[in-house]
Amino acid sequence: MSTYQRTHYATRRQQSWGRNQNTTRFVSPVKLGPVTHTIMVSLIILVMGLIYLTQASGSAAYDYKASELNTKISELSTKKADLEVENARLSSLEAVKNSDVASAMTAPSATEYAR
Repeated sequence: MSTYQRTHYATRRQQSWGRNQNTTRFVSPVKLGPVTHTIMVSLIILVMGLIYLTQASGSAAYDYKASELNTKISELSTKKADLEVENARLSSLEAVKNSDVASAMTAPSATEYAR
C-alpha cells in the first residue's frame, strides 16, 4: 500500500467510523439539476400562495357577514328606540285621560278662537 492510500484510508476511517454513527451513506440515484430545483421551489411557493389566498378570501367572507349583521343590529336598535318613544307617548296620553285630575275637570261652557 502506498502512503497516499494509507493516509486516505486512515482519514476516511476516522471520519466515518465514530461512536453512534452509521458507517454507510445513502447516495440517491436521481440527480436533479438547478433548473429542476428552481421549478420545484417555484411550485411550492405557488401552492403556498394559493393556500394563503384561500384563507384570506375566507376571512373576507366572514367579515362581510359580520358587517351585514352589524347593520341589521343597528337598524333594529333604531327601530326599538322609535317603538319605545311611541309606547311612552301612547301610554302617557292614556295615563293622563284616566288620572284623578282629568276626571275632576269639567268641560268648558264656551270656546272662542282667535282669527
